[in-house]
Amino acid sequence: MWQNQNNKLYKKFVFDDFNQAVVFINKIAELANKLNHHPTITNTYNTVELWLSTHDAGDIVTDKDKQLASSIDAIGEKNR
Repeated sequence: MWQNQNNKLYKKFVFDDFNQAVVFINKIAELANKLNHHPTITNTYNTVELWLSTHDAGDIVTDKDKQLASSIDAIGEKNR
């Protein structure tokens, strides 16, 4: 479940290994480029952490972030 932290949506995804995490990140990158809406992403081995906010709206959570979060969840489920 996504959490609201400091006016950003946050979620941690844990995969079986580094390769699965990187595949997930690459799919998020493709989606983010299509939507021109880019999350903050960190990766440590099999763990990917994401923060979403809309910079042009004052760095707050908007519907754009909620829609991206839902799409990311779908990608995450397919990569497990």
